[in-house]
Amino acid sequence: MRIILVFLDNCEHLVEAAASLAEQIFLTAPHVHILATSRESLRVEGEHVHKLEPLACAPDDTALTRAAALEFPANQLFVERARASGAQLHLTDSDVAIVGHICRKLDGVALAIELAAGRVEAHGLAQTADLLDQRLALLWLGSRTAPPRQKTLQATLDWSYSLLSDLERTILRRLAVFVGYFTMHGALAVVASDAVDQSLVFGAIDSLIAKSMVARRPLGAMMRYRLLETTRDYALSITLDKGELIDVAARHADYSRQWLAQIGAKWSTLSNGLERQYYLDGLNNVRAALEWCFGSDGNAQTGVALAAAAAHVFLALSLPSECQRWSDRAILTLDDRMRGGGEEMVLQAACGMSLMFTRGMTETALMALHRSLAIAESRGEAFGQMQLLGPLHMFHLRMGDYKTSLLYAERSATVSGTIDDPAAATLSHALLGITHHITGGLNRARSELEAALQPGPGSARINEIYLGFDHQLWAGMALARTLWLQGYPDQAIERAHRTIADTIRLGHPVTVSIVVNWSVSLFFWVGDLQSAEEHIERFITHAEYHSMGPYITVGRARKGELAIRRGNPEGGVGILQHCLKEFHASRYELLTTEFGMSLVQGLLASGRPADALSEIQQTMLQIEASGNFAYMPEVLRLKSQVLRAMPTANGGDAEIELMRSLDFSCHQGAAAWELRAAIDLAAIWDAQGHRERAETLLRPVFEKFTEGSGMPDLVAAENVLKSMKNLS
Repeated sequence: MRIILVFLDNCEHLVEAAASLAEQIFLTAPHVHILATSRESLRVEGEHVHKLEPLACAPDDTALTRAAALEFPANQLFVERARASGAQLHLTDSDVAIVGHICRKLDGVALAIELAAGRVEAHGLAQTADLLDQRLALLWLGSRTAPPRQKTLQATLDWSYSLLSDLERTILRRLAVFVGYFTMHGALAVVASDAVDQSLVFGAIDSLIAKSMVARRPLGAMMRYRLLETTRDYALSITLDKGELIDVAARHADYSRQWLAQIGAKWSTLSNGLERQYYLDGLNNVRAALEWCFGSDGNAQTGVALAAAAAHVFLALSLPSECQRWSDRAILTLDDRMRGGGEEMVLQAACGMSLMFTRGMTETALMALHRSLAIAESRGEAFGQMQLLGPLHMFHLRMGDYKTSLLYAERSATVSGTIDDPAAATLSHALLGITHHITGGLNRARSELEAALQPGPGSARINEIYLGFDHQLWAGMALARTLWLQGYPDQAIERAHRTIADTIRLGHPVTVSIVVNWSVSLFFWVGDLQSAEEHIERFITHAEYHSMGPYITVGRARKGELAIRRGNPEGGVGILQHCLKEFHASRYELLTTEFGMSLVQGLLASGRPADALSEIQQTMLQIEASGNFAYMPEVLRLKSQVLRAMPTANGGDAEIELMRSLDFSCHQGAAAWELRAAIDLAAIWDAQGHRERAETLLRPVFEKFTEGSGMPDLVAAENVLKSMKNLS
């Protein structure tokens, strides 16, 4: 067997001659093998193609360590060539993240990585990455001994471009409008024109793939395509006729709008973040199209339609800052013909929702939501009204205006009755259940929440109604808390863990934040500080990554609560006091009662009963004004503790507050709060020598519980009862 080596990558003009020679050898000398290197296959009988893929790059993962990142060949090559060029690299975990970014930006192309690595000695690692983002890498010089076409990326691409036909060059320049991956359907929609027939586009893309100018990657049964970053930068640098450029950009924007319309119906079927990655990739084209639409040569009317189509997807992907940016931009360009239409309705709603999550309860956000609801009402759109009643309910809930939020919940029930869609009923049940849970109507809350969680037929409109987060999962956590308050701790914990698992599986960051935040309260109530801490960290990570300002403050406040419960009251008090000021300033009052109660506990533990009394009185006034009566039994119990800790303690007043707590608890059906108040009052009476009276109070409350034997409150009640029995 003989092997002939042929290096055709250095003489591409000989490819056809080599192909002819190979065919002759195959026919006359079947035992002779040709090993050829080339940018494209010879396409002759007997040929076996082995593609040299780009080097594997480290993924964009903040948890990736230095050691793990340097296991990837692209990262290894970069570090090796940078050090060989004289760079003194002492890599940290953050440094290898920059290396990974550079290698991914260069698509793992070895020559490009070597050229970039050679800049590190002069510019440093971070500056090299910045220069790369500014498209300066094409001119970076490589080895003096390299062939002329490999001295710079510009030279390599010039050489490759010169080998293309005129049609292939046209197709390549037009494909550069795509950011990241695109489908063949997308390429045909954008690249084909009166001058370039679709049949020609197929053949040209096949040829560009064969010549390594276009990369491809399968996604299930579908193939996706993309230009490597360096190739795209090169293609964009080639001047197009202005008319052709505008024509291609307009078709790209129109295709992006159609793509958004198609995926809107598919969103509800995507169960995890991996499945959504394709859609996240596709948003890069939407962003590019929006930039063009609102630019100097763009089409603002197309931009308005595109921004309205993108708004729901931005919210569904937990990108509120982007949603707000483009919705604002589109609203500013509306003309008289477009005002009051369906697109403005969507844009105003999206703007209000985005502002609520990023900047808090601002008047601008409320005005946008009201404007959208007014348009929906004027157009007689019941679905549009449902889409707005949920956010308006949440807006007033977050403001601590529970009376108004209840009105919106009740209104949603009325409107949902006119819509033949199970999602509308689910939403109205969820809104009513969440509100009654907060206001202390536990029996009504439970029935509404259980109705919201009843399995039923699916709906294609469900995501349009939910607008940005999943009310059903929120209802699941509200039900868990309701069950605990009613005296079913085991069922509460089981429901909480099930809801958290479903939420994490869904992978929607805003929904994750809402559910995880509400779960922390429950873990505090049952004394599971380890779970509370884990979920606080998860909550903060989501809030910071997605720039949800109010939630970042909530996360800090949760850490303050945890510090108090773990024996550091001074540290926790300082954190809570600072966070409460921020909440009041931003009008985010949903959790201030809960945090105020924790602050009282911290002040008591710090030996500051007078400050605790002032805080508890302020909290009670806030409850009376807002209607947040679910916490009133526990607030009254805490007030009793504060009164007993005062220098001039009045035992009679403390007992009165505990009796009031018991009355509120019984009225609400809050067995958990009732048990805590009964333990405190029984202990007082027992200390006064009224043991029989104390046992008569506590035992019936204790025996209401049929589950949760290990719960701290039940253990405490049992110990008090045993103590009474032993002493009698």
